[in-house]
Amino acid sequence: MPIKNICLLNDSFPPVIDGVANAVFNYASIIEEKYGHAIVSTPAYPGVKDDYPFEVIRYASLDTTALAGYRFGIPLSIPHLSEYAGKNIDILHCHCPVSSMVLARTLRDEIDKPIILHYHTKFDIDIRRAVNARILQDLAINKLVENISYADEVWVVSEGAGENLHKLGYQGDYVVMRNGVDFEKGRSAAERTEKLRREYAVPEERPVYLFVGRLMWYKGIRIILDALKKLKDSGEEFSMLLVGDGMDRKDIEKYVQELGLQEECCFTGAIRDRETLKDLYSLADLFLFPSTFDTNGIVVSEAASSGTASVLIKGSCAAEEVTDGRNAFLIEENSASLFRMLKNIGSNRDLLRTAGENAMNDLYLSWDESVARAWKRYAIVSENYSYRLPENPEYRKPSENMLTAAAELANGLDQARKLVNGVENRIGDFLDRWL
Repeated sequence: MPIKNICLLNDSFPPVIDGVANAVFNYASIIEEKYGHAIVSTPAYPGVKDDYPFEVIRYASLDTTALAGYRFGIPLSIPHLSEYAGKNIDILHCHCPVSSMVLARTLRDEIDKPIILHYHTKFDIDIRRAVNARILQDLAINKLVENISYADEVWVVSEGAGENLHKLGYQGDYVVMRNGVDFEKGRSAAERTEKLRREYAVPEERPVYLFVGRLMWYKGIRIILDALKKLKDSGEEFSMLLVGDGMDRKDIEKYVQELGLQEECCFTGAIRDRETLKDLYSLADLFLFPSTFDTNGIVVSEAASSGTASVLIKGSCAAEEVTDGRNAFLIEENSASLFRMLKNIGSNRDLLRTAGENAMNDLYLSWDESVARAWKRYAIVSENYSYRLPENPEYRKPSENMLTAAAELANGLDQARKLVNGVENRIGDFLDRWL
């Protein structure tokens, strides 16, 4: 039977703005417009009204923003699984291996449809940041990998993401399914970029460097700032725009002050208007993204779509598709390497513009192209599922056990949140819950 209805499950969705939420939004929009019917399943946020051309189902959530930066969904609290059963879902396309995957597994028991787990992010880094105790870190990662292994097919956004999964202990196969960008190819009109130049007081004669993403130290931001300090001390002039927000923003702003870079660096905050964001990419001479955390680096593709080349870490996932010196510039993972790169090429605007044009022609992948490939793969996944071997009891768990697992996961994170708030005496209960 033809594929018609896709349920897209993810732990983040607007009002949370991140790369995976953006991916889910684009999948849903394009599926609804061109292929069939999309249903987004995501945790509830207080006061949020969903006004989209596709359906959104929200379920109860726990406020874990202090711990993880977003709310944690509680699949256990869903009162009527029949609401999903009545949607005639063909594929459960899960974009997060935490609560969304718990829900996907529960739904599979009810509707008997395959799960695709799409691995976007190195979750082990977030886990190690959120949980201090090594034993809890390892246990959480093992649970994560176990959850992923229950998928009928695993997709990754890059080869590096697949390698990361295998390092964590996942032993199965995967399919590389890259994310696209929702920008059209081409630079913004000059009058639009000039408006932003005036708004952010960027002198025309200075090269403009740009970072877009969550303001977290593990994104390589310290490398950027330390390199810019060296660049300023060497007598170079420049402007640096940092676009986004995040849990480390205050510390990053403080560090900028300590380095004496407050006149060169501008924090714009999160920019949700996509046209304005494209204008910023077009304004920049070079996009700085020295991150080894990201598995795909969709912002690199966004910059490329606007004719702006990126500086990336050699061997990083974001650098998989690029050619050094042609459509990007590769450095070692340290500030000295970035400083030398900027010192050598930062003021050579002809070179940077040529590299940007090459990036636009070589690296651009639209969401239309990305989702078209995924839609074809949906049919293969569905067919493979229909011809699967008789069920292995270790592969499919009864819904009752799944709901128990969901409750334990929610309780574990809730107790972790209390630990973060200083309730140290609950660690024994937390260990008992997980071990």
